[in-house]
Amino acid sequence: MANVHIPDALLVKNYVAGDESALATLINRHQSKIYGFIFSKISDRDLTDDIFQDTFIKVIKTLKSNSYNEEGKFLPWVMRIAHNLIIDHFRKNKKMPMFRETEEFSIFSIMTDNSMTIENRMITDQVEKDLKKLIEELPEDQKEVLVMRIYQDLSFKEISELTGVSINTALGRMRYALMNLRKVIDKHQIILTN
Repeated sequence: MANVHIPDALLVKNYVAGDESALATLINRHQSKIYGFIFSKISDRDLTDDIFQDTFIKVIKTLKSNSYNEEGKFLPWVMRIAHNLIIDHFRKNKKMPMFRETEEFSIFSIMTDNSMTIENRMITDQVEKDLKKLIEELPEDQKEVLVMRIYQDLSFKEISELTGVSINTALGRMRYALMNLRKVIDKHQIILTN
């Protein structure tokens, strides 16, 4: 299939220009990662199907209205849309508390535990805030790789393609990010558990 080698950015451009098959190629290329991400948070096939479909309805509307800013980061953008729809679902069904949304995916924001006490919820929220502060302190290249790997669940191959560096460089940045986080945690004797 020749379309496999066409970059996402060019497929987006072709779709906006009227080539409907370009969108089908994008969906086929990324559907297992996006679907898997949604299912990992929802664990219900029918609901996952609905959210997956809603995600691409939003993608289509945004692309058709020419309000998509191409930065060569199509997949993270779509994952963010899917993540926001998952959050909306939980909020609508009151299965989780309201929280302030950030640009990054937050693992704590999609975990639910009905038995969690108010004290445990406060501790979890504080741990999340502390961890985000620590991540913000990392050098930009390390922070970018860490966020893409941990919060966006991208493979190192995808990170390499999105950032324009080799897989080894992406792996190295992740390694240094984790080492730097450990150093700061040890130095300040920070406890990141509840």
